[in-house]
Amino acid sequence: MKTFIYPEMMTHVAMCTHKNPRTVMVLSTQSDLLKTEMARYRDTESVYADTNDLLNGLREQADKSTDVLLLDTLSDDSAVFAHANRILKEDALMVCKHPALDDVSANTKLMQILGNYFKIIMPYHLEDGSTLLLCSKEYHPTADLILQRSDLLEGHQYYNCDVHIAGFAMPQYVRKNYLGIIRN
Repeated sequence: MKTFIYPEMMTHVAMCTHKNPRTVMVLSTQSDLLKTEMARYRDTESVYADTNDLLNGLREQADKSTDVLLLDTLSDDSAVFAHANRILKEDALMVCKHPALDDVSANTKLMQILGNYFKIIMPYHLEDGSTLLLCSKEYHPTADLILQRSDLLEGHQYYNCDVHIAGFAMPQYVRKNYLGIIRN
């Protein structure tokens, strides 16, 4: 996969879905790639932490202090998501890695944990067939897409508003496998 696709899709799907993202926390071992994309949002304050110390990175943040959380790691630890929920504002959203969609049991476990905190839980595709998971307390990633924001961003090699919406299209077998688990 081209190295620019992942950071663009992790960052801009979230940032162009949230109505007014002002505070972003990025937990990643690839912070440099995500910093480049976050730099496009001049009115946003970003905090970066390494995923090697995931729980401490979350523990250090104040309650209800974050609009968007970009979690660049795979976790099914309920403590991680309890702390994530604690730092997220009432209308916040999170993007995170998750097991391949073919692993229904692992995703079911993860999505059930996330279901305790988020109204909307939807996977979206990257070019290589992998997916990320958008979890939102309020905003729907296709219904609430901020078209003006996505159209005004410059310098992308992959992301645009059409790719944003298309990423959420799932084949019927995925819909059937995750009926009642994916929340959209």
